[in-house]
Amino acid sequence: MSLSQPTSRFQGPTADSAEPGTGLWYTLGGLLEPPEPAAPSAVGILGTGSYLPARVVSNDEVAAPAGVDDAWIVRKTGIRSRRYAAPDEATSDLAAHAARAALTNAGIGPGDLDFIVVATSTPDHPQPATAAIVQHAIGSENAASFDLNAVCSSFLFALNATAGLLPEGGHGLVIGADVYSRIINPADRRSAPLFGDGAGAVVLGPVPAEYGLGASVMETFGDLHRTIRVPAGGSRLPARRLSDEDAAHFFAMEGRAVRDFVTARLPLSTREVLRRSGLPPETIDHFIPHQANGQMLQDILPSLDLPRARVHLTVADYANTGAASVPVTLDAAHRSGALAEGDRLLLSAFGGGMSIASTVLRWGR
Repeated sequence: MSLSQPTSRFQGPTADSAEPGTGLWYTLGGLLEPPEPAAPSAVGILGTGSYLPARVVSNDEVAAPAGVDDAWIVRKTGIRSRRYAAPDEATSDLAAHAARAALTNAGIGPGDLDFIVVATSTPDHPQPATAAIVQHAIGSENAASFDLNAVCSSFLFALNATAGLLPEGGHGLVIGADVYSRIINPADRRSAPLFGDGAGAVVLGPVPAEYGLGASVMETFGDLHRTIRVPAGGSRLPARRLSDEDAAHFFAMEGRAVRDFVTARLPLSTREVLRRSGLPPETIDHFIPHQANGQMLQDILPSLDLPRARVHLTVADYANTGAASVPVTLDAAHRSGALAEGDRLLLSAFGGGMSIASTVLRWGR
């Protein structure tokens, strides 16, 4: 009977190594082949998808209850139409459609997902998480699933949070989805013409180190939390205490304060993320902002100093789709063929809280 000799693994040089610093591995029994080093990788976008409800809602339809007309809406917002969910469609339905499209585009199955994160401020229910409903709908049994709410900034907050959670080689599904048609006051001309419904999704996963997500900036200014709000429906003001017609059920915002916030903070956010990235502004090829208000964006764009960037806008056709607006616009850009391998993208969003986020990424997989 012979006993196998115990091995002790250590890295050369040793008394019988060839050359110091070779990095070769030895045992008491001799030289071992070193393991193949893993290729360095980053987390990037493998696929995109979106879903817009079938019902197209014209300016004329929303103008009358709000006491305005089509020309007023176009002049103030640049919006010409929006989509509204069908009566039997909820946020999870829109999200599931977008999720399936993104998975198909990425070429992976729902069983490959480690996380599903739904970015929304209009969930199906207070409980459970809308992401759990989406998980069931798309058949992704292995994915840990949760919601994230930073209002219209939610998608970028969720994108960066999910990227940080992924195990090496793992996959995440990030969905921005909102059904604002259920919470707007049709008589409020400051908000009713602005919003539509939709969902956009991305699949995150490993990409070569030169591609993928780069620096990000995420900020919240809680002293401004009353600027955008839906007062009722939570523990502060339960819905059961109010009549169905009470204005507290509706979305409300202070339009001038929102504009002042975006005008001041968006340039600071984009400059800071470029500083963290070590990138000069002229290296950005595409800018995809939150589609809040077309006219406001046109007024602010010159202050961002992005001389070569192509600005992608879907606001004229889809209006402000909340957390969906950035991924819907990203998907439109991707499917149109506008994004080339190696292009640098800057994504920015802002919303209630008040919150703001910017992320730089390099396109490719």
